Amino acid sequence: MFERFINRPVLATVISVFIVLLGLIGITQLPLTQFPDIAPPSVEVSASYPGANAETIARSVAPALEEAINGVDDMTYMTSTSSNDGSLAINVFFRQGTDPDQAAVNVQNRVARATSKLPEEVTKIGVSTSKKQNSMIMLISLVSDDPDTYDSTFLQNYVKINLLPEIQRVDGVGQASVFGSKDYAMRIWLDPATMAAYNLSPQEVMAAVQAQNVEAAPGRFGEGSESALELIMRYKGKLKTPEEYGNIIIRSNEDGSLLRLDDVARVELGSYSYAVNAEANGKASVTMAIYQAAGSNSNDIQVALKEVLENSSASFPEGVSYLVPYSTKRSLDASIEQVLHTLFEAFLLVFLVVFIFLQDFRSTLIPAIAVPVALIGTFFFMTLFGFSINLLTLFALVLAIGIVVDDAIVIVEAVHAKMEQTHLSANRATHHVMREITSAIVSITLVMSSVFLPVGFLEGSTGIFFQQFAFTLAIAILISALNALTLSPALCALFLTNKHIGEGGEKVGWLRGVELRLFKGFNAGFSALTERYCRVARLLIRRKWLSLGGLGVVSGLAFWMSIVTPSGFIPNEDSGFFIMNATLPPGASLERTTETLDHAGKMLREDESVETVITVAGIDLISSSSSPSAGLMFVSLKDPEERGMVKNIGAIMGRLTGKVSSLTEATFFPIQPPTVPGFSNVGGLEIVLQDRTGGELGQLSEVSQGFIGALMQRPEIASAFTMFATGYPQWEIRVNEERASQLGVDVENLLMVMQAYYGSVQVSDFNRFGKYYRVVMQAEPDARMDPSSLGEVFVKNDTGEMVPMNSLVSLERVYGPQTVDHFNLFNSLTVSANVAQGFSTGQAIDAVREVAATALPPGYSYDWDGVSREEVESGGQAVYIFILSLVFVYLLLSAQYESYLLPLAVILSIPAGVLGVFLGVMAAGLENNIYVQIAMIMLIGLLGKNAILIVEYAIQRRRAGMGLVESAIEGSKARFRPILMTSLAFTAGLLPLLKATGPSAIDNHSIGAAAVGGMVSGTALGMLVIPVLYVVFQSLQERIGGPAHDPDAEVPDITNE
Repeated sequence: MFERFINRPVLATVISVFIVLLGLIGITQLPLTQFPDIAPPSVEVSASYPGANAETIARSVAPALEEAINGVDDMTYMTSTSSNDGSLAINVFFRQGTDPDQAAVNVQNRVARATSKLPEEVTKIGVSTSKKQNSMIMLISLVSDDPDTYDSTFLQNYVKINLLPEIQRVDGVGQASVFGSKDYAMRIWLDPATMAAYNLSPQEVMAAVQAQNVEAAPGRFGEGSESALELIMRYKGKLKTPEEYGNIIIRSNEDGSLLRLDDVARVELGSYSYAVNAEANGKASVTMAIYQAAGSNSNDIQVALKEVLENSSASFPEGVSYLVPYSTKRSLDASIEQVLHTLFEAFLLVFLVVFIFLQDFRSTLIPAIAVPVALIGTFFFMTLFGFSINLLTLFALVLAIGIVVDDAIVIVEAVHAKMEQTHLSANRATHHVMREITSAIVSITLVMSSVFLPVGFLEGSTGIFFQQFAFTLAIAILISALNALTLSPALCALFLTNKHIGEGGEKVGWLRGVELRLFKGFNAGFSALTERYCRVARLLIRRKWLSLGGLGVVSGLAFWMSIVTPSGFIPNEDSGFFIMNATLPPGASLERTTETLDHAGKMLREDESVETVITVAGIDLISSSSSPSAGLMFVSLKDPEERGMVKNIGAIMGRLTGKVSSLTEATFFPIQPPTVPGFSNVGGLEIVLQDRTGGELGQLSEVSQGFIGALMQRPEIASAFTMFATGYPQWEIRVNEERASQLGVDVENLLMVMQAYYGSVQVSDFNRFGKYYRVVMQAEPDARMDPSSLGEVFVKNDTGEMVPMNSLVSLERVYGPQTVDHFNLFNSLTVSANVAQGFSTGQAIDAVREVAATALPPGYSYDWDGVSREEVESGGQAVYIFILSLVFVYLLLSAQYESYLLPLAVILSIPAGVLGVFLGVMAAGLENNIYVQIAMIMLIGLLGKNAILIVEYAIQRRRAGMGLVESAIEGSKARFRPILMTSLAFTAGLLPLLKATGPSAIDNHSIGAAAVGGMVSGTALGMLVIPVLYVVFQSLQERIGGPAHDPDAEVPDITNE
């Protein structure tokens, strides 16, 4: 069938050109990202209860919503955080592959059922449901040089009015969120003393504002009448300015005078919240995070955002500028550039090796043409599979160079050998070769591809990782096989020449003479090596039981090393960015936190390696909550070559932490964000302790301290801590209900007055600048500074008299948590742990399991969150996939050889390569991470291919009547050169990975060290043990199934023997 392409080279080239064109089209359509979108889909539900503390929200708001949401379709787990600032955030996580839009709709439907159970103030503000974008690709800060003119409130609203809408319209932007909630709000600052003097309650002010701040549709004159005119009436609508609100009439007195709002309150256009302060390099700023929508092109998004910023900055107010403290484009560009360099270097090294072995430029040109066709054509099929151009798919293409070149080499080497043996023309030799080896190429391709089929059964984020790499590689292999059956034979017939035809001792140039002498020396050396190899193979066959014992030892060592080699998930890379979390003593004010962060930020900016520092006071990153006593700093580092003597990000983080630790006001903790976004805000292990007894939070805190103490005793754990604490100072209100009843004061009314003065209430809303804003009422800050202010606050009784608040309530100093967390409906807290130097995350996870089994009392359990959860869930999958890949190969070979024994000669040779994988990983000082596991599955196909080639030729010789041992030796000798050539070519293609630097260096080193170690070990040991295994299992097969001799069989003489 495929021989027709030899005589129709135009058809063969057209097919290849068509594949290349499709691939080029695919390149333009594929999104460009650093990693595939592997984080599980999640939906966030947010609610607010102004004035409530964390325990109140966890008691009155969270349960109703959580119970309604629990069990929604495809949900895996749910977390919630209730904070002292009155906010509630519920995160619902779903199985990988769930449609996030449908998940958000399902959650919203569940939330709607629960709204009737929520406090009125919560439903008035609203409960929002939104799908959560996982991949943050950029931080953008607007900075003001003159904070007196343009403060952070102005900047945030300027961003939301002018800049944010443009950013949200950029194709691929999934979400753009601003740190803090300084949206404009009409603030009504009540004076409690004046209110009491006028005998006013907050409820009366609220009623007046609501009555006079309305929208109306008065109608029109003349509609439906005989009037010649029809005129619309309009009303001024809701108020917009502080002056308009100040003129609201609260009461009309008997003497005709009017009591207006500005008589009892100060009205200003202020902020909805004052809980967050942000600065950039010491200047007032606002910072927003940009998240990428799934399936979009990260590079294109950031280029478009840069253009938006450049265009918008022309109209910024004077003294306002922007900066980009973090962008994944920086590391993405560096990573992609590194991989492209690696791709080019691998291409050159592979073809240098091929040229040395084939010793002919024309012959080398054929694989050189075939490889780009396979690589470029792969992009089209990546588009069909919904993949992206990312580090994993590019790694696959780097490795594919050394693999796809093999098919072309097999064809070229076989045609060369046929011409050497028979002196046929290139065309006739190619016809002979294609008849002899087409079936072998097809079977090898099927085996190579079948290795990757089980990867399709992997679930979750690990499955996406494996699938994008493995299927990309499999596609390249299939296209390569098509090339080998169409393009390569046609090129062989066109390009190759039989050097025996026309030989006549013609003279050659001196350069060609040097080349011939070098090749002659190489061939002589290689022939000597081949003879020595055959002698060693004969010796091992004679002592086959000793050889099998050695193979058993190798297999045992491989198994032992797979256990003792530290394991991990995805290694952390140097992105040139980290976060410094700061925690002040419980009860510290936002102003105090802001001042401390200012000092710390100045110290960091003085360091030679630091480029930009963004400080945000009022946010605790580790607990993902708002807290006036916590803050964070986004620290951007300079490029590695500009960092001074110390370039390693870990060392720099340690040095900078030491600097700021001199500020005793706060505890600083550096956080390197996980390499793959979307799992969590922090790296390391995240252990969730759950209280299933319904006990007090203080008891859960005590259990956590015992658990942390036990963890700290383990050598695998460098540090362990929790941000949960019940020591935040609070005042507990005790209402004297008897006295309130005697004085005619309703308790609910009393608490409403306290909320209005101390907590704030939303009275109404208004529209300005085309945006919706709230009208919020609260006492002046000076009127609510401490408990003594209760003497100035009055509540109206049922007879209209003003009763002092301090006569009805008393305060008791208590302590409580800043946040209350739930995990799957139970009270919980998160313990963060860092892995000790020299240990892997897998070893640390085992240590946590052992500690939890002994340190947690009955009724308490633990679970995992973030990257740790994914690593735990995916831990066993790789082993099963590895075994399943071997089973697939075994079954295919059984079908091919019509034997259940002969395939064992191939399968049992693979442990030699597995040993090399772990030796390579250990020598490089790496861990058994996901890249190593990917390389191991790939090596099953590669090493299996080598064994198949030897066994296939040995079987053919045996069937032609050759002796058992001789067929093994002759098959090994015939395939020694091509196997060594393709293995060296593959290994040469991997060498650039080992010397890679930059943001993806560890990823490169992991897959390179594993693949090089496995290929070297698998080829060196496999070539020795495969003949022995063939002899053992072929003899067993003949004992069971009879002699293998076929009198009609011919020995395929297509090698240079």
